[in-house]
Amino acid sequence: MEFPDLGKHCSEKSCKQLDFLPLKCDVCKQDFCKDHFTCAAHKCPFAFKKDVQVPVCPLCNKPVPVKKGEIPDVVVGEHMDRDCKYHPEKKEKIFMYRCSKEGCKKKEMLQVTCDQCRGNFCIQHRHPLDHSCKHGSRPISVAG
Repeated sequence: MEFPDLGKHCSEKSCKQLDFLPLKCDVCKQDFCKDHFTCAAHKCPFAFKKDVQVPVCPLCNKPVPVKKGEIPDVVVGEHMDRDCKYHPEKKEKIFMYRCSKEGCKKKEMLQVTCDQCRGNFCIQHRHPLDHSCKHGSRPISVAG
């Protein structure tokens, strides 16, 4: 005994497999087998309705709205040229703590203060003997 109305054929043109548990594409509403039910597998012409992504500007990290039919790369490029609030000339300084040792031009990210003279020094000159500290008690040894 056959059941002619049981199952559905896969809507993929190259497949047409009879499937007793077909899966319906939630975008184009066609029936597919387990191998072709994803939008990518059956090259769904309406996949753009489901796959909505909002690109983010790499400079200001703000989302850039893209209308239907527009190419995201072009829209982000236009945003960077016209609307982007990022200003590279106002760059924040990371290494802002300059060494107080005479002749040293190094700068550090974090402030390294001498407990005795309260001067700001780089990692190399942080110990009192390394920067010839004249204040407070005598240090025990010289760092190498």
